Amino acid sequence: QVQLVESGGGLVQPGGSLRLSCAASGIIFSIYAVGWYRQAPGKQRELVAGVATGGSTNYADFVKGRFTISRDNARNTVSLQMNSLKPEDTAVYYCNAHWLNGDLWGQGTLVTVSS
Repeated sequence: QVQLVESGGGLVQPGGSLRLSCAASGIIFSIYAVGWYRQAPGKQRELVAGVATGGSTNYADFVKGRFTISRDNARNTVSLQMNSLKPEDTAVYYCNAHWLNGDLWGQGTLVTVSS
C-alpha cells in the first residue's frame, strides 16, 4: 500500500545531532518532490527542508547551515541530518511526498531537544 514511514526521532541534548529517515512504498518515488515538515505544540506545521525530483534542495531559514536533506531514489528514502540542534527544534517531524495529484504524509516522529 501507499505508505511513508519515518524513523530516527528521539531525545537529544542541545547542540547534538539526529538523523531522520523516511521510507516510501507504493509510489513511484522518483517522480515525487519530498520533504520534511515539523509541527510544535501550539504552532502551525512548517516546511523544514525539501528536495525536488532533480535533486535540488531548499531549506527554511531557521535550519540553514544546520540541517541537510537528501534523497535516495534507489532505496525510496529521504533523510534529514540535523546538527546543532536547539530546544526550539522540538517538534513532530513529518515526511511528505508531493506530486500533481496531491500530498502524502507519514505518521510523524517526535524529536525532543532538551537537557
